[in-house]
Amino acid sequence: MAVPTKKSRQREAILQCVLSHHDHPTADDIYMEVRESFPNISLGTVYRNLSLLTKLGKIQKIASDDRTDHFDRVDMPHSHFICDACGCLLDIPYYPDSDYFEERNESFDGEIRECDIVFRGLCKDCLHRQAVTH
Repeated sequence: MAVPTKKSRQREAILQCVLSHHDHPTADDIYMEVRESFPNISLGTVYRNLSLLTKLGKIQKIASDDRTDHFDRVDMPHSHFICDACGCLLDIPYYPDSDYFEERNESFDGEIRECDIVFRGLCKDCLHRQAVTH
């Protein structure tokens, strides 16, 4: 199936919305923001375009524990941290080791192209709250 490449003002607005955020917005967040410029846009249109932009490698989709997808820019390699207490999603600098990928590819029948790493634990605020209550 061919991926649509025709320019779309709505798709561009959705992309720019994701790129302007550093807080991993959900589709609902993006819908509410883009709706200010495109009042007739539907949530379905936002979901379809987010899916397409993810397939095109323009943005990254991150699944969280509550089954809500969050979206992120892909301009620099990084990992993510999810807090076990509050569920916040944070960026962590990550610089992939190309030797590691080469070693995995040598012993794998397919081709590894990328790797997503998610760290879990307690964020600074939840760790502080836990220390205060104990």
